[in-house]
Amino acid sequence: MSEQAPQDTPQDRERTKSPRRSMCAAVLSLEAITLGLTTPVMITLGGVDTGVALGVGLGLAAACLLVAGMLRAEWAYGLGWALQVAAVGLGLVTPVMWALGPIFAALWAAAYLLGRRIERERAAAFAEFDRRRASDPSHPAG
Repeated sequence: MSEQAPQDTPQDRERTKSPRRSMCAAVLSLEAITLGLTTPVMITLGGVDTGVALGVGLGLAAACLLVAGMLRAEWAYGLGWALQVAAVGLGLVTPVMWALGPIFAALWAAAYLLGRRIERERAAAFAEFDRRRASDPSHPAG
């Protein structure tokens, strides 16, 4: 006796796609590259100890990639916001991050807010589609 898994139709997959997750993960991935590249800048121009620079630069880059992979959970977006604060704060060590940090924070905010708006509008559109399909007797079910 095995339970049958629900059908995984293209419509079901489309309903579960998250534009917010996709856009925020893209921002974090690009930010990871930028933060990783701050490591040699901290060492050569900032005079930061190599171990500290590697820990901070590569640590933040790795954190961005990890959080990008965890965005299925709602709480991971809070970590994404924290990473934006850390990126701006990195300006204390690497002055170029005073410019790049706010840019990535703005990209993150735009991806997050626009993604949430798209998700709300898609949910409303699918609800309306389902309502119309249920009320139309000529439309085949399924």
